[in-house]
Amino acid sequence: MSATPIACQSSNCPNGHPPSRLECPTCNKLGIQGSFFCGQECFKANWKTHKVIHDLATPKQPLLNDPNINKDGTFNPFGAYKFTGSLRPVYPLSPKREVPAHIPRPDYAEDGIPTSESRKAGQPPRILSQEEQDKMRTVCRLAREVLDIAASHIRPGITTDEIDAIVHEATIERNAYPSPLNYRGFPKSVCTSVNEVICHGIPDKRKLQDGDIVNIDVTLYYDGFHGDLNETYPVGRVDDDVKKVMRTARECLDEAIKLCKPGALFRDLGKTIEPIARANGCAVVRTYCGHGINDLFHCAPNVPHYAKNRAIGTMKPGMTFTIEPMINLGHNWDVAHWPDEWTAVTVDGKPSAQFEETLLITETGVEVLTAGKRRDDLYS
Repeated sequence: MSATPIACQSSNCPNGHPPSRLECPTCNKLGIQGSFFCGQECFKANWKTHKVIHDLATPKQPLLNDPNINKDGTFNPFGAYKFTGSLRPVYPLSPKREVPAHIPRPDYAEDGIPTSESRKAGQPPRILSQEEQDKMRTVCRLAREVLDIAASHIRPGITTDEIDAIVHEATIERNAYPSPLNYRGFPKSVCTSVNEVICHGIPDKRKLQDGDIVNIDVTLYYDGFHGDLNETYPVGRVDDDVKKVMRTARECLDEAIKLCKPGALFRDLGKTIEPIARANGCAVVRTYCGHGINDLFHCAPNVPHYAKNRAIGTMKPGMTFTIEPMINLGHNWDVAHWPDEWTAVTVDGKPSAQFEETLLITETGVEVLTAGKRRDDLYS
């Protein structure tokens, strides 16, 4: 039983989702944390959807000649799904990682619902005060530290779940909350996107292999503000095409940042990004875009990365937002999703790379709040 009650998880709770202490006994046995309901009626009413969690978390017994079940108890939960590439998920996922009670957390940390984002949807981009800008500088510096720590552990043989643990521990050591954790139900503290995964990959028990690439997308919540960045890294030796898509993604971001200043139009960033991608035999993903970020994880403005977009808005001093072009090798920018409803992959199974920075528009130009040491040698 949790010492700190969380909101009732029943989707049709008649009591308004009050703080609750009735824990699902099966979740307790499996080590799944946070499964609480306000009463037996709520628990029973939610049972059909809730029990799916047990199936995903319970290691299945190996079956003769079943290619989806491994001898060590790990398995591919989507065996019937037609994957677009060679990557496969390796379950069961590890239990949700704990954040110490003293660390402040965003509004969605308990129930997965970013209420503040919904309430402020449609509002124009915020102009931050000097004090708020300083808070953004701090959280972005911490986020950069955490990403660099995680990147230092990349090697063949490490699992993305181990990377998630490294990010989680480094985050809470800084008295920060890992922003992805339970954001709209996301189960982990970082996104790890391998090979054909474009974004939102869920860390699992698959070991990174020589020749892979992995994007690590870190966001921290500290002192009321979020800082967001990601980079794509080679695992061991990668081939020339993989280096090309990584190099192209980095160049697309760098050239877009050069355009940022007061008076610049958000819609013009794609005019620079897409020609660079096409010239290198790559495509720009259109499904996902950059976003405003401050006390909210995602907010206005939307920042598309492709040409001929209809983004609204002009950059003004005090605005903070991300640019994060997702670049696919080849000419197909479309996206498919795994059954987990998070993992976005290329439709042809070709690799995808991404780099992201959080930016602040100043009176004279732009400040890259998440800037770190450049590692162009990784894909040269």
